[in-house]
Amino acid sequence: MIYCAVTHSFNGTPSGNFSQIEGGVWPASLAICIHGLAALGLATVPSNTDLHSHSTASDGTLSPVALLSHAAEQGIARFALTDHDTTAGLTAAGAQALELGIELVPGVELSVSWEGKILHVVGLYIDDTHPPLQAGMAILRDARDIRAREIGRRLASHGIEDTYTVARGLAQGEMITRAHYARALVANAQAKSPQDAFRRLLGRGCPGYVDSPGAGLAEAIGWITGAGGIAVLAHPLAYGLTRLWLPLVLTAFGEAGGRAIEVVYGNNTPAQNRKSAQLAREYGFLASLGADYHGPKLGGVRLGELPALPADLEPVWQHPARSLDVTK
Repeated sequence: MIYCAVTHSFNGTPSGNFSQIEGGVWPASLAICIHGLAALGLATVPSNTDLHSHSTASDGTLSPVALLSHAAEQGIARFALTDHDTTAGLTAAGAQALELGIELVPGVELSVSWEGKILHVVGLYIDDTHPPLQAGMAILRDARDIRAREIGRRLASHGIEDTYTVARGLAQGEMITRAHYARALVANAQAKSPQDAFRRLLGRGCPGYVDSPGAGLAEAIGWITGAGGIAVLAHPLAYGLTRLWLPLVLTAFGEAGGRAIEVVYGNNTPAQNRKSAQLAREYGFLASLGADYHGPKLGGVRLGELPALPADLEPVWQHPARSLDVTK
């Protein structure tokens, strides 16, 4: 389901959220400089595209409508809502995108288990009504519910009571995630901040840690491609993979039908963005970018501040494999 096909750009200039100068025309030398830096992975000019975000339909703090409004305020013209294992927010987000005149890319972020490792695969340009995708996500959400109850039980066994009840209230009827538990622990004065909650109570090896449920890698990518979408490996440098494991993951992802990786990521350092760009070149992946925004004051990530993709990489939104009409 495609909701809008309107994009914003400045004629003859790099598109992005920055001020016009000299009557709206960028000097040619500046434009050349910007594109040269982008080719090296050094650009700091903000992109007007963000293809990784979360709303209250999963673990974000803004409703889909509020999230789209905030994205528009930050100068974003192409935006993907990619909630965890659900597309429940896309209808409201799509209506708001049409109202604001920005392009909404229908998306989702699926939890994947491969060789004992949990990965996240973003699906972009999906038909969110595709039955196999919806059936697969329902299985993942059921597993998440079981996990959420077990997290509450483990925290209670360590003397931290009622956290499940508070987390369930924060989820407002949607799936309960660790992000809800982190905020619940802050509300119960058991943690100073969500980051503190993850570090001491919810992260791997901590009292409240429970392995995340995940679909098989080929299975999840099959759901995405079957729905007319493109599978993107989210934040490839955020999994703590060793120099041995990272090539194995990227190779397996490509062999299973993955087409792109997230080159520019909200929590990456500039050096990590450059490293991700090099991986896209080496493995022949399309390039995506996303802040992984969950809401104000969460993780220090803000919308509208991602640097542009390196100019020599093919953006996922320009590739012919992108479905222009997934309603058929």
